[in-house]
Amino acid sequence: MKLRFLFILAITQFMAVSAQLKEFSLDNLMPGGKTYARFVPKNIKQLQFLGENYIYQKGDSIMIVKPGNHKEKVLVTVKDINRFIAEKGLKPVGSMPRISVWEDGKENGISFLHDKHFIHLSADGSSIEQLYPLEKGDTDFDFDPHKRQYALTNENGLYIISPNGERITVGKDSNGYISMGANNVHRNEFGIKKGTFWSPKGNALAFYRMNETMVGDYPLVDISAREAKLKNIKYPMAGMRSHEVTVGVFRLSDRNTVYLHTGTPKDRYFTNITWSPDEKEIYIQELNRRQDTCLVEVYDAASGKHLRTLFTETNEKYVEPENPLIFIPGKPELFIYTSRKDGYRHLYLYDTSGKMIRQITRGEWEVLSAEIDPTGKYLYITSTEASPLEVNLYRVTLSNGKRERLTPANGVHTPLMSKSGRYMIDRYSNHNTPRMIDFSDLKTGKTKNLLCAPDPYDGYAMPDIKCGTIKAADGETDLYYRLTQPAKIETGKKYPVIVYVYGGPHVQQVRDGWKWDARGWDIYMANRGYIIFTIDGRGSANRGSAFENVTHRQLGKIELQDQMEGIKWLKSLPYVDENRIGVHGWSFGGFMTTNMMLNNPETFKTGVAGGPVIDWKYYEIMYGERYMGSPKENAQGYKNSNLNRIAGNLQGHLLLIHGDQDPVVVWQHSLSFLKSCIQSGTYPDYFVYPGHFHNVLGPDRVHLYEKITRYFDDYLK
Repeated sequence: MKLRFLFILAITQFMAVSAQLKEFSLDNLMPGGKTYARFVPKNIKQLQFLGENYIYQKGDSIMIVKPGNHKEKVLVTVKDINRFIAEKGLKPVGSMPRISVWEDGKENGISFLHDKHFIHLSADGSSIEQLYPLEKGDTDFDFDPHKRQYALTNENGLYIISPNGERITVGKDSNGYISMGANNVHRNEFGIKKGTFWSPKGNALAFYRMNETMVGDYPLVDISAREAKLKNIKYPMAGMRSHEVTVGVFRLSDRNTVYLHTGTPKDRYFTNITWSPDEKEIYIQELNRRQDTCLVEVYDAASGKHLRTLFTETNEKYVEPENPLIFIPGKPELFIYTSRKDGYRHLYLYDTSGKMIRQITRGEWEVLSAEIDPTGKYLYITSTEASPLEVNLYRVTLSNGKRERLTPANGVHTPLMSKSGRYMIDRYSNHNTPRMIDFSDLKTGKTKNLLCAPDPYDGYAMPDIKCGTIKAADGETDLYYRLTQPAKIETGKKYPVIVYVYGGPHVQQVRDGWKWDARGWDIYMANRGYIIFTIDGRGSANRGSAFENVTHRQLGKIELQDQMEGIKWLKSLPYVDENRIGVHGWSFGGFMTTNMMLNNPETFKTGVAGGPVIDWKYYEIMYGERYMGSPKENAQGYKNSNLNRIAGNLQGHLLLIHGDQDPVVVWQHSLSFLKSCIQSGTYPDYFVYPGHFHNVLGPDRVHLYEKITRYFDDYLK
């Protein structure tokens, strides 16, 4: 009797605890939701190095901490800042602005943007050192710490603001389609994130000049005006004429510009601009339009003349340079080049004559980032060496390639290094850890924990989230999956499945991050009785070139095969309802969603495709031609991947969603598919988000996922 009583008591207590767990709303879990911020793991605001010290925000103060004893003191407060800027006649700040740190090897300081000024404070936070006035429309700021000057763009012009506030015009063309210092050159492929490049000592500025005159106008319509307005953009589609790029060099001494003599053909890609340490030469990794040949070229910075070709890298599929050269401090004749020439992204040591000295890193893993310490003795790299699911930091001895792992915990690490390389701030998460931040002295080996974030989901009902592997369609390659399912699987019950898919290059969805990188919507839907399945098939990121480029010139084929292996595995689970399988994805994932619905209509009952590529000939040149070639030379590949061709295969319920201002996957894709469905007698559903671009962001994102949730509830649940 006593045992029976204890059993009943235990069950009662378990049910009481379960009943107390709260249920998530989309506002809790979706970026843009009213309460989303509460469910993001706690962080340390504005944490960064200032010299060998580190700073962070506490309330309305920026604190500075010395590594030796970790004693902290106030560097500057909001009250201090308002006192400083009031003396300059500027408006007060309402809260602590976003602080940036600069250093030139000898000195350092902090700065922030406010009231149309860049404001620089002294390193001790006691006063304003410099004030840089800005004009309306100024953007793309690039600070040179050596001469204390800013490069910036405004409309299509490029300017420099000197320390005394003088605004120097580098260049502005009367043709509005010619941009100086453009940060969207080559549509930001090849690692391009900016359009200006200061020389090492700040005596000159290299910059991109992009001429889009020859690219056809592509129409977008802005409906926010009383009468809708035409808004043309330049969108070079695969096989069509591209914009032309040249590289200029502006010298502060005489305020003259020379352009590098890059010659023809003019539709080449000029990537990863790097200055030589003595400021005399400029190195460019130049890619042909076919993207199978990369030449490392050297130009004279003063005259623009071509000096020499260092070496050439070729690949029968494609070469994708994404990293500038890294020159070795104290050895200006040596530099590090990043390449996948052995099948994985690794580092190679070259001299400035073009001779390869040696390969620095090697193995069946990828280097993700690299920086060198001021002595030139060590490289600090992040890589996937421990696991394709992890990102860890290693210290590499340049002389012999010996590696030392500096991040002992498993997971995804985003480390910060002090300038000297002695101190590290290790920020990471893993499937059980929301966020951890440790401070390490790499010389003494001492570590201090700065943050162990609590579980932001504590007190809420959570699904079961797992990670594992299955074999790809080749029967050999391991593929990583994430399975998010209801916490309690009832015996004998069958559950609907939604495959969340991307499947394309440059994206990895399954990692050993917080909850295996599960999205908020995955958690929400699993709590509603769905199983959410995601797999990184061949063609996705960070597994080497053979894993990625197997899809070359046949996008959608191999990716589909691997996704169907995932379906085969799902069907082997006794609690999966194989008659209720859906699929959802965005962008390349929207392409894959539609692809899966049309090529396997007997398998997929419901799908939601957001911003989907439908016909690759409507996609832009740089990305499209890298993976598909041109429509002329790969006519069969384009035909096979054109989903308009098989619109008549649609059997299940398919909802397509598009932003009407999408400049990435233009609206023409999904509209052309609607036309093909009409002609084929099939009936997809359609929803447009007015004013949104390639994705739906902000508060409207909650609406988006409520719409998607209702669609699956209506047709899959």
